[in-house]
Amino acid sequence: MPRMRLFPALCLSLVALLHLIPAQAADSETSRPPEWAQPVEVQYNLFQMSPTLYRSALPDGGVVPLLKNLKVATVINFLPEADTNWLSEPGINQVQLPYRTNHVDDSDVLKTLRAIESAEANGPVLMHCKHGSDRTGLMAAMYRVVVQGWSKDDALSEMTQGGFGESGHFRDSVRYVMQADIDKLRTALANGDCSTSAFATCSMKSWFQTVNLK
Repeated sequence: MPRMRLFPALCLSLVALLHLIPAQAADSETSRPPEWAQPVEVQYNLFQMSPTLYRSALPDGGVVPLLKNLKVATVINFLPEADTNWLSEPGINQVQLPYRTNHVDDSDVLKTLRAIESAEANGPVLMHCKHGSDRTGLMAAMYRVVVQGWSKDDALSEMTQGGFGESGHFRDSVRYVMQADIDKLRTALANGDCSTSAFATCSMKSWFQTVNLK
């Protein structure tokens, strides 16, 4: 008899657990801050950051119909390999800005932010790297802070906890964001400067070109 009573009790416990799991999953889905990039397509780690900016891992030809549906007009690639092997759509511009997170400097960030702002005038923009987490994550965080006015803490929380990849990949990116001088970056971006430092390679090159023209 004790065993007979135990079996219905176990069944009731199992039913309760099965009802609880979907509720917990729903709570997890709704707990994502609405201001964070929102998932669009899991296969490509594709998220929407704003009405005109998306981020993803390395796409392939299969994503082109989706990009056209999203009206993406420009793809910005942070890899050394061009996107021409998967993207031949004449209506989508390609911008290649390769860099490495362990060698990033202000000039890389300014080039990217300026490219995004310029491209957004023509329609939505997709930026990507290989996995859509480290290089893309760094530029997404800097866009949040420099352009959208987020705090560093908020941008780093989204970068490391937003479900874009393993948090262990973000060490170099976090280090750069923490030491970045946001006011100098905003000023350089507004002034059209290539870097926040007059002694940066791009700044010196620009200075020599100016001198030679005189």
